[in-house]
Amino acid sequence: MSQVMKIAIVDDEQDMRQSISQWLALSGFDTETFPSAEDALVKIGTDYPGIVISDIKMPGMGGMGLLKKLMGSDSSLPVIMITGHGDVPIAVEAMRLGAFDFLEKPFNPDKMTEIARKALNQRRMVLDNRALRRELSDGAGLMSKIIGTGPDMTRLKEDILDLGQADGHVMIDGETGTGKTLTAHALHAVGSRAGRKFVLVSCSAYDEDSLTKRLFGPMQPEDIQLPAVEEARGGTLVLEDIETLSDAVQARLLSFINEQGTPGETRIIGICNMQEQGKTVEDALRNDLFYRLAALRITLPPLRNRGEDILTLFNRHAEQFADEYGCDAPEPSAQEAAQLLQAPWPGNVRQLINVAERAVLQSRRGSGTIASLLMADNDDLRPVVTTEGKPLKEYVEAFERMLIDNTMRRHKGSIASVMEELCLPRRTLNEKMAKYGLQRADYL
Repeated sequence: MSQVMKIAIVDDEQDMRQSISQWLALSGFDTETFPSAEDALVKIGTDYPGIVISDIKMPGMGGMGLLKKLMGSDSSLPVIMITGHGDVPIAVEAMRLGAFDFLEKPFNPDKMTEIARKALNQRRMVLDNRALRRELSDGAGLMSKIIGTGPDMTRLKEDILDLGQADGHVMIDGETGTGKTLTAHALHAVGSRAGRKFVLVSCSAYDEDSLTKRLFGPMQPEDIQLPAVEEARGGTLVLEDIETLSDAVQARLLSFINEQGTPGETRIIGICNMQEQGKTVEDALRNDLFYRLAALRITLPPLRNRGEDILTLFNRHAEQFADEYGCDAPEPSAQEAAQLLQAPWPGNVRQLINVAERAVLQSRRGSGTIASLLMADNDDLRPVVTTEGKPLKEYVEAFERMLIDNTMRRHKGSIASVMEELCLPRRTLNEKMAKYGLQRADYL
């Protein structure tokens, strides 16, 4: 969820500060005011969650000095300068130094609001992109997004850590929505290439000629983007929908791999989406290319086979959406928990995330059930709990784990509060938490 954005107003005149702040507040913005540039610099630094509106002429450090300091610490921070009548040359100089825009007194408040809104939108995009880049370069952060404690996910995490340290190319396959692209990011982030380029190309988004140019060039004078094999040099090149490559592009790719030698300077990760079609990537690629790319291989498990991880995933995403929408997360009933476990999930984790968001939205309205969402998504899902070959004990244990997990999160790890709500003696609660791998420290 994006953080709340602010507008910092810097002006030595109290009346001006207050009038700008009041107008922007009425327009729906969060503001904070500073009587001097020196005071503002104490609070405003790199990654400041907002923008700055500053007067140019102030005692002590003026607006131009403030602008230079701010640009020195974060050159993408939008700073809007307020100038007096006749100070346009100074405003032009401010723009040259990196100011976002300027307003000449007396200015139109509506124009100020419009400029501020544009600046905030730009700032939000910059901060979100920075956060994403940090996340993608942080192996621990990415691994934490791979949620699940079942045997399939435990093995997947081990494979990512092992294969991330290897030099060979990797093939990732699995059904749509299982998290193949996230896995590719994680492989890059935990390996020796983590600080280098990560380039992702969706092969199905191009026709053959355009894909050949995107991957191998040649560049034209008007091109602003390097061919992918050059852009990713020394890092990781990810090819999504690799099964769609034509014979000619496969031949070029094989030549590129062979020219690199062993180990390759650039690691190639192929992502295949053929499982749901009843075919495999071996059917789509020439043998010599397949065996070069699939030296290391990861197959992601479908969600329907992941047992109680389904409930863990649903709860985590429901909590995130509840926080975003400012409401309580819905708690599945025993029957709904069983239906979550037995749903076919053709869209896998991506579908589950959509269901979790819709469950939060309808819970906020006070209508609807999780079961109704599952029925809408899966025509063949029956509204009654059936075992379909699974023992009742599996459903009971999964629901019990979910209930304890939810209650621990709600009470932030307070054992006494959880014991009281669930009517469990401490020894029983401790035994069940140990059984389900729940640690109090994770909820504090």
